[in-house]
Amino acid sequence: MTNAIETWRLPAEWEAQDAVLVAWPHEATDWAPWLPGVESTYIALVQAILQRATCLILVRDEQLAERALRLIDRPQALADQRLRTSIFDYDDTWLRDTGPITLVKGHARRWLDFRFTGWGGKYQAQKDDKIVEHLASLASFAHVARVVVDFALEGGAIDADGAGRVLSTWSCLGRRHPQAERAPLLASLAGSLAAREIVLLEHGELDGDDTDGHIDTLVRFCAVDRLVYQGCEDPEDTHFAELAAMAAELAQLRTTAGLPYQIHALPWAPCVHAADGRRLAASYANFLILNGAVLMPTYDLETDVPAAMVLAAAFPDHEIVAVPCRALIEQNGSLHCITMQLPAGVLLEP
Repeated sequence: MTNAIETWRLPAEWEAQDAVLVAWPHEATDWAPWLPGVESTYIALVQAILQRATCLILVRDEQLAERALRLIDRPQALADQRLRTSIFDYDDTWLRDTGPITLVKGHARRWLDFRFTGWGGKYQAQKDDKIVEHLASLASFAHVARVVVDFALEGGAIDADGAGRVLSTWSCLGRRHPQAERAPLLASLAGSLAAREIVLLEHGELDGDDTDGHIDTLVRFCAVDRLVYQGCEDPEDTHFAELAAMAAELAQLRTTAGLPYQIHALPWAPCVHAADGRRLAASYANFLILNGAVLMPTYDLETDVPAAMVLAAAFPDHEIVAVPCRALIEQNGSLHCITMQLPAGVLLEP
Protein backbone atom coordinates (compact mmCIF):
# COMPACT_ATOMS: atom_id res chain seq x y z
CA MET A 1 0.00 0.00 0.00
CA THR A 2 1.06 3.60 -0.60
CA ASN A 3 0.18 6.57 1.54
CA ALA A 4 -2.29 9.10 0.17
CA ILE A 5 -0.63 12.14 -1.32
CA GLU A 6 -0.98 15.07 1.05
CA THR A 7 -2.48 18.22 -0.37
CA TRP A 8 -2.90 21.76 0.91
CA ARG A 9 -5.98 22.41 3.02
CA LEU A 10 -7.55 25.07 5.20
CA PRO A 11 -7.65 23.67 8.76
CA ALA A 12 -10.68 23.91 11.00
CA GLU A 13 -10.43 26.28 13.94
CA TRP A 14 -10.79 23.42 16.44
CA GLU A 15 -7.50 21.89 15.27
CA ALA A 16 -4.34 22.48 17.31
CA GLN A 17 -3.03 26.04 17.36
CA ASP A 18 0.37 27.51 18.22
CA ALA A 19 -0.73 31.10 18.79
CA VAL A 20 -3.34 33.80 18.41
CA LEU A 21 -2.68 37.23 16.92
CA VAL A 22 -4.21 40.45 18.24
CA ALA A 23 -3.45 44.15 17.72
CA TRP A 24 -3.60 46.39 20.77
CA PRO A 25 -6.08 49.31 20.65
CA HIS A 26 -4.84 52.85 21.30
CA GLU A 27 -6.04 56.44 21.26
CA ALA A 28 -5.16 57.01 17.59
CA THR A 29 -7.54 54.25 16.46
CA ASP A 30 -11.33 54.39 16.26
CA TRP A 31 -11.39 52.87 19.75
CA ALA A 32 -10.52 56.21 21.38
CA PRO A 33 -14.04 56.96 22.77
CA TRP A 34 -14.27 53.50 24.42
CA LEU A 35 -10.61 52.79 25.11
CA PRO A 36 -10.82 51.79 28.82
CA GLY A 37 -13.59 49.28 28.16
CA VAL A 38 -11.92 47.92 25.06
CA GLU A 39 -8.60 47.50 26.85
CA SER A 40 -10.42 45.56 29.58
CA THR A 41 -11.70 43.19 26.90
CA TYR A 42 -8.20 42.77 25.47
CA ILE A 43 -6.74 42.09 28.91
CA ALA A 44 -9.29 39.35 29.61
CA LEU A 45 -8.90 37.93 26.11
CA VAL A 46 -5.11 37.76 26.16
CA GLN A 47 -5.08 36.23 29.63
CA ALA A 48 -7.49 33.54 28.41
CA ILE A 49 -5.35 32.91 25.31
CA LEU A 50 -2.18 32.53 27.39
CA GLN A 51 -3.69 29.62 29.30
CA ARG A 52 -3.87 27.71 26.03
CA ALA A 53 -1.42 29.16 23.47
CA THR A 54 1.09 31.86 22.69
CA CYS A 55 -0.26 35.35 22.09
CA LEU A 56 1.47 37.68 19.63
CA ILE A 57 0.38 41.30 19.98
CA LEU A 58 0.93 43.93 17.33
CA VAL A 59 1.68 47.31 18.88
CA ARG A 60 2.19 50.75 17.36
CA ASP A 61 5.42 51.49 19.27
CA GLU A 62 7.50 50.55 22.30
CA GLN A 63 5.41 52.72 24.62
CA LEU A 64 2.24 50.85 23.65
CA ALA A 65 4.05 47.53 24.06
CA GLU A 66 5.04 48.50 27.60
CA ARG A 67 1.48 49.55 28.41
CA ALA A 68 -0.06 46.36 27.03
CA LEU A 69 2.37 44.10 28.87
CA ARG A 70 1.85 46.00 32.11
CA LEU A 71 -1.93 45.71 31.84
CA ILE A 72 -1.85 42.01 30.94
CA ASP A 73 0.47 41.37 33.89
CA ARG A 74 1.68 37.89 33.06
CA PRO A 75 5.45 38.00 33.74
CA GLN A 76 5.92 34.24 33.46
CA ALA A 77 4.28 34.15 30.04
CA LEU A 78 6.55 37.00 28.97
CA ALA A 79 9.61 35.20 30.28
CA ASP A 80 8.60 31.99 28.50
CA GLN A 81 7.95 33.97 25.29
CA ARG A 82 4.34 32.80 25.22
CA LEU A 83 3.53 36.50 25.31
CA ARG A 84 5.23 38.44 22.52
CA THR A 85 4.90 41.83 20.85
CA SER A 86 5.81 43.12 17.40
CA ILE A 87 5.88 46.78 16.39
CA PHE A 88 3.81 47.69 13.35
CA ASP A 89 1.72 50.77 12.59
CA TYR A 90 -1.77 49.47 11.75
CA ASP A 91 -4.97 51.27 10.78
CA ASP A 92 -7.24 49.20 13.01
CA THR A 93 -7.32 46.08 15.18
CA TRP A 94 -9.61 43.70 13.25
CA LEU A 95 -6.97 41.01 12.63
CA ARG A 96 -9.53 38.41 11.62
CA ASP A 97 -9.91 40.34 8.39
CA THR A 98 -6.34 41.55 7.89
CA GLY A 99 -4.21 38.74 9.30
CA PRO A 100 -2.85 35.70 7.44
CA ILE A 101 -5.06 32.80 6.40
CA THR A 102 -3.03 29.62 6.92
CA LEU A 103 -3.01 26.54 4.72
CA VAL A 104 -1.34 23.34 5.90
CA LYS A 105 0.22 20.41 4.03
CA GLY A 106 1.96 17.86 6.22
CA HIS A 107 4.62 19.86 8.06
CA ALA A 108 4.52 22.72 5.54
CA ARG A 109 2.68 25.97 6.22
CA ARG A 110 1.56 28.66 3.79
CA TRP A 111 0.10 32.09 4.44
CA LEU A 112 -2.43 33.52 2.02
CA ASP A 113 -2.21 37.31 1.77
CA PHE A 114 -5.51 38.41 0.23
CA ARG A 115 -6.20 42.03 -0.68
CA PHE A 116 -7.78 43.96 2.16
CA THR A 117 -9.90 46.85 0.90
CA GLY A 118 -11.30 48.23 4.14
CA TRP A 119 -14.51 46.18 3.80
CA GLY A 120 -15.22 47.36 0.30
CA GLY A 121 -13.70 50.82 0.62
CA LYS A 122 -15.59 51.85 3.76
CA TYR A 123 -12.44 52.59 5.79
CA GLN A 124 -8.71 53.22 5.47
CA ALA A 125 -6.83 50.04 4.61
CA GLN A 126 -3.35 50.89 3.33
CA LYS A 127 -1.49 49.95 6.53
CA ASP A 128 -3.68 46.96 7.37
CA ASP A 129 -3.15 45.53 3.90
CA LYS A 130 0.57 45.23 4.79
CA ILE A 131 0.12 43.25 8.02
CA VAL A 132 0.76 39.81 6.51
CA GLU A 133 3.86 41.10 4.75
CA HIS A 134 5.14 42.41 8.09
CA LEU A 135 4.47 39.16 9.93
CA ALA A 136 6.15 37.14 7.19
CA SER A 137 9.32 39.20 7.72
CA LEU A 138 9.65 38.07 11.36
CA ALA A 139 12.16 35.36 12.25
CA SER A 140 9.47 33.36 14.08
CA PHE A 141 7.76 32.73 10.73
CA ALA A 142 10.79 32.35 8.46
CA HIS A 143 9.65 28.88 7.33
CA VAL A 144 6.14 29.99 6.33
CA ALA A 145 5.69 30.83 2.66
CA ARG A 146 3.68 34.00 1.98
CA VAL A 147 1.49 33.81 -1.13
CA VAL A 148 -0.03 37.06 -2.38
CA VAL A 149 -3.55 36.53 -3.70
CA ASP A 150 -5.05 39.21 -5.96
CA PHE A 151 -8.54 38.72 -4.57
CA ALA A 152 -10.42 40.87 -2.04
CA LEU A 153 -11.30 38.73 0.98
CA GLU A 154 -11.54 39.11 4.74
CA GLY A 155 -10.95 36.19 7.09
CA GLY A 156 -14.28 36.76 8.81
CA ALA A 157 -16.04 36.07 5.51
CA ILE A 158 -15.15 32.35 5.58
CA ASP A 159 -15.39 29.41 7.98
CA ALA A 160 -13.88 25.98 7.30
CA ASP A 161 -14.58 22.42 8.41
CA GLY A 162 -10.99 21.29 7.83
CA ALA A 163 -12.13 18.69 5.29
CA GLY A 164 -12.47 20.91 2.24
CA ARG A 165 -15.79 22.65 2.80
CA VAL A 166 -15.90 26.41 3.35
CA LEU A 167 -18.94 28.47 4.37
CA SER A 168 -19.47 32.06 3.23
CA THR A 169 -22.24 34.48 2.22
CA TRP A 170 -23.05 35.91 -1.18
CA SER A 171 -23.99 39.23 0.40
CA CYS A 172 -20.32 39.76 1.31
CA LEU A 173 -18.50 38.12 -1.60
CA GLY A 174 -20.84 39.67 -4.17
CA ARG A 175 -20.30 43.17 -2.84
CA ARG A 176 -16.53 42.77 -2.76
CA HIS A 177 -16.62 41.67 -6.41
CA PRO A 178 -19.64 43.43 -7.93
CA GLN A 179 -18.53 42.86 -11.53
CA ALA A 180 -17.76 39.17 -11.13
CA GLU A 181 -19.95 36.27 -12.15
CA ARG A 182 -20.65 33.90 -9.31
CA ALA A 183 -19.34 30.61 -10.73
CA PRO A 184 -15.86 31.79 -11.78
CA LEU A 185 -15.53 33.87 -8.61
CA LEU A 186 -16.22 30.84 -6.43
CA ALA A 187 -13.90 28.67 -8.51
CA SER A 188 -11.12 31.20 -8.06
CA LEU A 189 -11.67 31.44 -4.31
CA ALA A 190 -11.89 27.66 -3.89
CA GLY A 191 -8.61 27.29 -5.76
CA SER A 192 -6.86 29.81 -3.50
CA LEU A 193 -8.22 28.21 -0.32
CA ALA A 194 -7.58 24.64 -1.51
CA ALA A 195 -11.27 23.99 -0.91
CA ARG A 196 -13.39 21.31 -2.52
CA GLU A 197 -16.54 23.38 -2.11
CA ILE A 198 -17.61 26.90 -1.18
CA VAL A 199 -21.10 26.77 0.35
CA LEU A 200 -22.81 30.15 0.03
CA LEU A 201 -25.68 31.33 2.17
CA GLU A 202 -28.15 33.73 0.59
CA HIS A 203 -29.57 35.08 3.85
CA GLY A 204 -28.32 36.52 7.11
CA GLU A 205 -27.17 40.10 7.65
CA LEU A 206 -27.22 41.86 11.01
CA ASP A 207 -27.93 45.51 11.74
CA GLY A 208 -24.78 47.13 13.10
CA ASP A 209 -22.49 44.82 11.11
CA ASP A 210 -20.68 46.80 8.41
CA THR A 211 -18.96 43.74 6.89
CA ASP A 212 -21.87 43.03 4.52
CA GLY A 213 -22.67 39.73 6.18
CA HIS A 214 -19.53 38.02 7.47
CA ILE A 215 -20.17 34.37 8.15
CA ASP A 216 -18.44 34.57 11.55
CA THR A 217 -21.33 36.62 12.92
CA LEU A 218 -23.91 34.18 11.56
CA VAL A 219 -22.95 30.49 11.23
CA ARG A 220 -19.95 28.49 12.42
CA PHE A 221 -18.73 24.94 12.04
CA CYS A 222 -18.42 23.06 15.35
CA ALA A 223 -17.41 19.78 13.68
CA VAL A 224 -17.62 18.34 10.18
CA ASP A 225 -21.25 17.40 10.90
CA ARG A 226 -22.32 20.13 13.32
CA LEU A 227 -23.20 23.83 12.97
CA VAL A 228 -24.15 26.61 15.35
CA TYR A 229 -25.92 29.73 14.14
CA GLN A 230 -27.28 33.03 15.40
CA GLY A 231 -31.00 32.58 15.79
CA CYS A 232 -33.79 35.09 16.36
CA GLU A 233 -36.88 34.06 18.33
CA ASP A 234 -38.65 37.44 18.30
CA PRO A 235 -41.17 37.69 15.42
CA GLU A 236 -41.39 41.46 16.01
CA ASP A 237 -37.68 41.94 15.40
CA THR A 238 -36.57 43.17 11.97
CA HIS A 239 -34.11 40.25 11.77
CA PHE A 240 -36.69 37.52 12.31
CA ALA A 241 -37.56 36.75 8.68
CA GLU A 242 -33.97 36.99 7.44
CA LEU A 243 -32.52 34.71 10.11
CA ALA A 244 -35.44 32.28 9.77
CA ALA A 245 -34.65 32.06 6.05
CA MET A 246 -30.99 31.44 6.91
CA ALA A 247 -32.00 28.69 9.34
CA ALA A 248 -34.07 27.09 6.58
CA GLU A 249 -31.01 27.11 4.31
CA LEU A 250 -28.98 25.37 7.00
CA ALA A 251 -31.68 22.73 7.44
CA GLN A 252 -31.35 21.87 3.74
CA LEU A 253 -27.56 21.49 3.85
CA ARG A 254 -26.08 18.02 3.88
CA THR A 255 -22.73 16.85 5.12
CA THR A 256 -20.27 15.23 2.73
CA ALA A 257 -21.73 11.93 3.99
CA GLY A 258 -25.13 13.06 2.74
CA LEU A 259 -26.69 13.54 6.18
CA PRO A 260 -28.32 16.61 7.71
CA TYR A 261 -26.09 18.70 9.94
CA GLN A 262 -26.67 18.75 13.67
CA ILE A 263 -27.73 22.37 14.16
CA HIS A 264 -27.70 24.50 17.31
CA ALA A 265 -29.41 27.91 17.47
CA LEU A 266 -27.87 30.63 19.63
CA PRO A 267 -30.29 32.90 21.49
CA TRP A 268 -31.08 36.34 20.12
CA ALA A 269 -29.75 39.10 22.35
CA PRO A 270 -32.03 41.96 23.44
CA CYS A 271 -31.58 45.13 21.40
CA VAL A 272 -28.35 46.95 22.20
CA HIS A 273 -27.97 50.53 21.00
CA ALA A 274 -25.05 52.91 20.84
CA ALA A 275 -25.32 56.37 22.37
CA ASP A 276 -26.20 57.79 18.95
CA GLY A 277 -29.10 55.35 18.56
CA ARG A 278 -27.40 52.87 16.22
CA ARG A 279 -28.33 49.25 16.78
CA LEU A 280 -25.28 47.14 17.57
CA ALA A 281 -24.72 43.56 16.43
CA ALA A 282 -24.44 41.50 19.63
CA SER A 283 -23.80 38.16 17.93
CA TYR A 284 -22.90 35.10 19.98
CA ALA A 285 -21.60 33.36 16.85
CA ASN A 286 -18.44 35.51 16.97
CA PHE A 287 -16.52 33.13 19.24
CA LEU A 288 -12.93 31.84 19.02
CA ILE A 289 -12.12 28.13 19.25
CA LEU A 290 -8.73 27.60 20.87
CA ASN A 291 -7.09 24.32 21.91
CA GLY A 292 -9.99 22.70 23.70
CA ALA A 293 -11.80 25.88 24.64
CA VAL A 294 -14.41 28.16 23.13
CA LEU A 295 -13.81 31.80 24.02
CA MET A 296 -17.28 33.31 23.73
CA PRO A 297 -18.28 36.98 23.69
CA THR A 298 -20.60 38.18 26.42
CA TYR A 299 -22.48 41.49 26.48
CA ASP A 300 -23.78 41.78 30.07
CA LEU A 301 -27.18 40.62 28.88
CA GLU A 302 -29.71 38.06 30.11
CA THR A 303 -28.95 35.91 27.08
CA ASP A 304 -25.25 35.44 27.93
CA VAL A 305 -25.83 32.34 30.08
CA PRO A 306 -28.25 30.63 27.65
CA ALA A 307 -25.75 31.29 24.84
CA ALA A 308 -23.01 29.62 26.87
CA MET A 309 -25.29 26.62 27.38
CA VAL A 310 -25.90 26.31 23.63
CA LEU A 311 -22.17 26.47 22.94
CA ALA A 312 -21.52 23.83 25.60
CA ALA A 313 -23.96 21.53 23.80
CA ALA A 314 -22.43 22.32 20.41
CA PHE A 315 -18.88 21.78 21.73
CA PRO A 316 -19.27 18.98 24.32
CA ASP A 317 -15.51 18.40 24.59
CA HIS A 318 -14.58 22.08 25.01
CA GLU A 319 -14.44 24.45 27.95
CA ILE A 320 -16.62 27.54 27.44
CA VAL A 321 -14.80 30.70 28.54
CA ALA A 322 -16.67 34.00 28.75
CA VAL A 323 -14.91 37.18 27.59
CA PRO A 324 -16.70 40.54 28.15
CA CYS A 325 -17.16 42.17 24.74
CA ARG A 326 -19.79 44.88 25.18
CA ALA A 327 -17.28 47.60 24.24
CA LEU A 328 -16.27 45.83 21.02
CA ILE A 329 -19.67 46.01 19.38
CA GLU A 330 -19.51 49.82 19.47
CA GLN A 331 -17.26 49.44 16.42
CA ASN A 332 -19.39 46.76 14.76
CA GLY A 333 -17.35 43.66 15.61
CA SER A 334 -16.71 41.23 18.45
CA LEU A 335 -14.26 38.67 19.82
CA HIS A 336 -13.58 36.55 16.74
CA CYS A 337 -13.12 39.69 14.67
CA ILE A 338 -10.14 40.93 16.75
CA THR A 339 -8.26 37.63 16.65
CA MET A 340 -6.53 35.42 14.10
CA GLN A 341 -5.34 31.93 15.03
CA LEU A 342 -2.02 30.46 13.90
CA PRO A 343 -2.34 26.68 13.48
CA ALA A 344 0.20 24.28 14.95
CA GLY A 345 3.50 24.31 13.07
CA VAL A 346 3.41 28.01 12.19
CA LEU A 347 5.36 29.48 15.11
CA LEU A 348 9.04 28.63 15.52
CA GLU A 349 10.28 27.98 19.00
CA PRO A 350 12.19 30.95 20.51
